[in-house]
Amino acid sequence: MNPLTLDVVLGTRSYPIHIGSGLLGEPARWRGAIRGRHVLLVTNETIAPLYLQRVQAGLAGFEHSALILPDGEAHKTLANVDAVFDRLAALGATRDATIIALGGGVIGDLAGFAAACWMRGIDFVQMPTTLLAMVDSSVGGKTGVNLPAGKNLVGAFHQPRAVVADTSTLSTLPLREYRAGLAEVVKYAAIGDAVFFAWLEANVEALNARDPGALAEAIAVSCRHKAGVVARDEHEHGERALLNFGHTFGHALETATGYGTLLHGEAVAIGMLLAARLSSALGLASIGDARRLEALLSAFGLPVTPPPSDPQRLLELMRLDKKNLAGTLRLILWRGIGRAEIVPGVDEGSILSVLGAR
Repeated sequence: MNPLTLDVVLGTRSYPIHIGSGLLGEPARWRGAIRGRHVLLVTNETIAPLYLQRVQAGLAGFEHSALILPDGEAHKTLANVDAVFDRLAALGATRDATIIALGGGVIGDLAGFAAACWMRGIDFVQMPTTLLAMVDSSVGGKTGVNLPAGKNLVGAFHQPRAVVADTSTLSTLPLREYRAGLAEVVKYAAIGDAVFFAWLEANVEALNARDPGALAEAIAVSCRHKAGVVARDEHEHGERALLNFGHTFGHALETATGYGTLLHGEAVAIGMLLAARLSSALGLASIGDARRLEALLSAFGLPVTPPPSDPQRLLELMRLDKKNLAGTLRLILWRGIGRAEIVPGVDEGSILSVLGAR
């Protein structure tokens, strides 16, 4: 695909999302986002052997170092943020330093949070290498880490200087992680684009085969949706909360089952279906739309049934969700495909019924 650049516009500020094949090896496209002389590359043990050297080759002239962390959601911790700080200190990083996050959503969230904290905020560049990170977590400035009490409970809004989505990295992405990324693509269609939902239904075979044209279209449409929402509601005071469709259920499942048992996208897939079923139970939407969502998720090879979990424990974890206000649950539900909305004061008995259904 020919490289494409979209802009996330935030008032008087903006930053580009570059989408294309081979971009990591084209430093002319991203070196301009680096303003100082110090650069710390943060990546993980899976990605480093594949792409680290390629990015480092583009950093000639900068004082740079690399931190390679263990792979997986279980390592998105404050302890590893400390490891980033230690490496920044050893590098002599000043306030004009840049962190490059090379990896999936875990690396992007963790490295971005470290960038938000070091000297009260330094630049960072997102280089997502998973489909999920390309279409969701790398765009919008949400950063953070997990605690035993819950997912992403510690974090900050800190926008990147640029996002560099090299689609050639998806060729090495394990099938399970690729499918997890498709869950976030489905989310954009589910919350606000019925036409895109129908397009996904018509292009299941091409997307499952990682057809470059279909994949490019799916990534571009998803990023446009995310960029538009972030531009209108950067700090999640309203519309941006819709992007969490399925996430309140999903985050609870991730925490309850132990980080790493479910991939984030798998948990979101299950969570979206639970939200759709709850919407039907509350009379907000047709059960037919929930069945259509289930069919699409299943066609992409995603799980649609929660792992065995205690419904009461899941509800307790849902009460910790950041969208809740004044001790009452606020969930993202829908009135059918393409029509999500924020619903406050959801009856906990109805939630328990959906969580307990099999």
